[in-house]
Amino acid sequence: MRTSLKEPGPRDFDLPGVAPSRQKRSRETTLALLRAGADMLRTRSLAELSIETLCAEVGATVGAFYSRFESKEAYFKALMALAARDGEQRLGEIKRPSPEASLDQLCHMIVSGIVAWMRNHEGVLRAALQHDDTHPDKWTPFKALAKATTARATPLLLPAMGKGRKAAKTRSIAFGFQVVLGTLVNAILNDPGPLTLRSKEMETRLAGCLSLLLQAEVGQSTPR
Repeated sequence: MRTSLKEPGPRDFDLPGVAPSRQKRSRETTLALLRAGADMLRTRSLAELSIETLCAEVGATVGAFYSRFESKEAYFKALMALAARDGEQRLGEIKRPSPEASLDQLCHMIVSGIVAWMRNHEGVLRAALQHDDTHPDKWTPFKALAKATTARATPLLLPAMGKGRKAAKTRSIAFGFQVVLGTLVNAILNDPGPLTLRSKEMETRLAGCLSLLLQAEVGQSTPR
């Protein structure tokens, strides 16, 4: 699976450590370098990512790389920034499909979106996780995105959980996303099995798990 980075405009490259690319051909080379690096990180660590190999992959010179990126560190930060922006955009597009949507349907819709984003940026996310101990700032944008995802999903899920006990239900939603995101992070970093990030069953079971957690919370407020 190739990483999908949308065709960006000049402002999309307005990132620290990245030289502005005003000409279309120059932007295309920058984008090609970013796409190639994101794909290569799926099968190797950031330390194993060779600038020479990266440039050879897209037919660019090492000089062309360093005319665009101040350093390998700046290049990786650009990859993370683009992945985070994609996540933010996807987050903004999450909407309740219909007023009649069930809690189970909502859970599957939201989890599917999260999994799709993580699959698309798997290599970059893994590299950020692997370097979290020595460079804690690398994972910070994604931690913020995880919190934003929970915040965005909560008002979508609460109505489907019925009235009353809003604080308890909100807490249950937050824990549910901790379970979902924690499982996905472990799959990216360690791939312990039996299910992988690329498995459709992973997506289905995680959505079902979130739905069951929230339904259990709803059941606590249902008269017996």
